[in-house]
Amino acid sequence: MAEMGKGVSAGKIASNMQKKLTRAQEKVLQKLGKADETKDEQFEQCVQNFNKQLSEGSKLQKDLRTYLASVKAMHEASKKLTECLQEVYEPEWPGRDDTNKIAENNDLLWTDFHQKLVDQALLTMDTYLGQFPDIKSRIAKRGRKLVDYDSARHHYESLQTAKKKDDTKIAKAEEELVKAQKVFEEMNIDLQEELPSLWNSRVGFYVNTFQSIAGLEENFHKEMGKLNQNLNDVLVSLEKEHATGTYPIKAQPSDSTPAKANKTPSSPPDGTPITSPEIKAINHEPEPSTLETPGGGIPKSPSQSTEAASAGAEVAGKETAAGAGAAKTETDSGSASSSLPAVVVETFPATVNGTVEGGAPSERADMPPGFLFKVQAMHDYAATDSDELPLKSGDVVLVIPFDNPEEQDEGWLMGVKESDWLQHKELDQCRGVFPENFTERVQ
Repeated sequence: MAEMGKGVSAGKIASNMQKKLTRAQEKVLQKLGKADETKDEQFEQCVQNFNKQLSEGSKLQKDLRTYLASVKAMHEASKKLTECLQEVYEPEWPGRDDTNKIAENNDLLWTDFHQKLVDQALLTMDTYLGQFPDIKSRIAKRGRKLVDYDSARHHYESLQTAKKKDDTKIAKAEEELVKAQKVFEEMNIDLQEELPSLWNSRVGFYVNTFQSIAGLEENFHKEMGKLNQNLNDVLVSLEKEHATGTYPIKAQPSDSTPAKANKTPSSPPDGTPITSPEIKAINHEPEPSTLETPGGGIPKSPSQSTEAASAGAEVAGKETAAGAGAAKTETDSGSASSSLPAVVVETFPATVNGTVEGGAPSERADMPPGFLFKVQAMHDYAATDSDELPLKSGDVVLVIPFDNPEEQDEGWLMGVKESDWLQHKELDQCRGVFPENFTERVQ
């Protein structure tokens, strides 16, 4: 059984190699003008329209995703803005409950708008573009079958015009010609019917898509306008009442009270120069470090910094989150003093597919010869020729170069499934061509 399996594999490899060699020879002869090429101007125009339609649809999908990302960003910005209003709106001010209700409705309106855009525009767009990969692969395959047909036709004609005719060879060549012509014409007829229909469908799709977006925007802005008018009315009422009413001012702790230590060092109330005792204690610098205002100030002595550190330690649990974050940032960066707020930046090693970049040079030692990059199948692909590689969604394929670059058709790659390579470590039995647009590059 094992020998039979090897025999089948060897026969398949030989058949694939013969097909590639025959196609390559035919293409060379056609380029040199030594062999005529079957042309179909009407079909070529359909292919041009198809490529244009695919390019336009892909751009529309990209721009639509950008638009949705912007809607989501505006939602977050609007939410934080209303949260800020709720925080500054004091309990005794009129209309506090109204502002809270407006904020809730604002959040719900943004969420509903984004979700409807996804359902009525983005998902429809994805479905529309989902039909292109299969048709594109069939167009490429038709091109290969056309080369096979031309090659069989030229071979049959050469045998008929030969001085010494061999009836057996002529009969076999004629049989191969009929078979190649049948395969090509079946694919050609199907595409001749589908491509014009697909091209005409774009008008209705664009109309429906943009009508949906326009209608959703109209309703959203109408409802948002009502909320903004309600908020404006609440704020006008607050302004009128504040002009005639009196609001108590809360007493601030005096300098003599212990609460003075609770103030955040990064924002002094009187503008005087300050020193951060917590930073001083951690950095262990030999000289005192101060943060001065533009007007200048007197640096604190080491003894003052020590006293400030003790006072800061007693009230560390009560410091604000902003002050604590600024102190930690400046300490970690090793900066003695700065007039700008420091930023904490956490760095992580870059990874690709779970592998840390910059690793040992032997990381690709187990890859096939000439390994270029990895791709992952996004759709299932059933091989329709002996030299093609069948794919299942999720398969990882190791892309390798063609032995003869002229054999590579546009939109097709040569590769071997990663699982097959790791198991067999042989290319001849495992490699094959597959449509590039069925995959996505992952490394």
